[in-house]
Amino acid sequence: MAKTRVAIIGSGNIGTDLMIKVMRLSSVLEMGAFVGIDSESDGLKRAERLGVPITAEGLDGLVAMPGFADIGIVFDATSAGAHKRHSEVLIGHGKRVVDLTPAAIGPYTIPPVNGDAHLDSANVNMVTCGGQATIPIVAAVNRVAKVHYGEIVASIASKSAGPGTRANIDEFTETTSRAIMEVGGATRGKAIIILNPAEPPLIMRDTVYCLCEDGNRGAIAESIEAMVAEVQRYVPGYRLKQAVQFESIGGNAPLHIPEMGGRFTGLKVSVFLEVEGAAHYLPAYAGNLDIMTSAALRTAEKMALRMNEGVAA
Repeated sequence: MAKTRVAIIGSGNIGTDLMIKVMRLSSVLEMGAFVGIDSESDGLKRAERLGVPITAEGLDGLVAMPGFADIGIVFDATSAGAHKRHSEVLIGHGKRVVDLTPAAIGPYTIPPVNGDAHLDSANVNMVTCGGQATIPIVAAVNRVAKVHYGEIVASIASKSAGPGTRANIDEFTETTSRAIMEVGGATRGKAIIILNPAEPPLIMRDTVYCLCEDGNRGAIAESIEAMVAEVQRYVPGYRLKQAVQFESIGGNAPLHIPEMGGRFTGLKVSVFLEVEGAAHYLPAYAGNLDIMTSAALRTAEKMALRMNEGVAA
């Protein structure tokens, strides 16, 4: 089966790491173009050394490239603000788009939760790094005991947060909160991101709190562990930091949760995660970038296989 040619827009950390993953790991995709707006960026220089066609003229430069017609899927690793135009132009040219920004134009996609649900969509959104790390856990709890409220805290090394991440903090929290509900299944959701300036930089840490119906704790823990194993299939550095924690809430000490509009009684499930990156391009502590690019790669590969099935049919 011929590989599907892809382009990546955005020559920063995320785009460059994704390019290297496509070239090293994928038997389904191949690089067709790498796109930036700064001809001096390390990403563009690296792509050129690797023999990947490049342009420093952004989206317009990509559209003008001789090989543009042969590209089937385009990854957008720029910003939420830029993505709207990118998506409109690319879809107008018949391209499929995998969005790594928090723009949330297309349906939210978390590979182990709903990875097969939107393979025919023109544009799919990879939510956020915090969403990719934590929403699988919310979904794992929810498939055993209904989650009424899910809250996630993503702590990443300040050095792993580039200008795109910093410019999109508001979009990060809004997009992740909505995806906790729409994909994770929680009735209400809340997301917090922390940029940790510690030296040496710390590996990405994520905390997931779920307030849910009181249910079989063993079944909940097994569901979470199974989900962790599923994520590890494409992010080997994804792991539980300790055993799942349970706390009964109720009786004389109910929780008052403003986001839920009142008091809560039931079960509190606390999950503590660590995400170590594969260090394909970035340091291992940048697990937040690694899980994002790994999820995008997995999604694009499935899209490509679906597209090839259509051609074969």
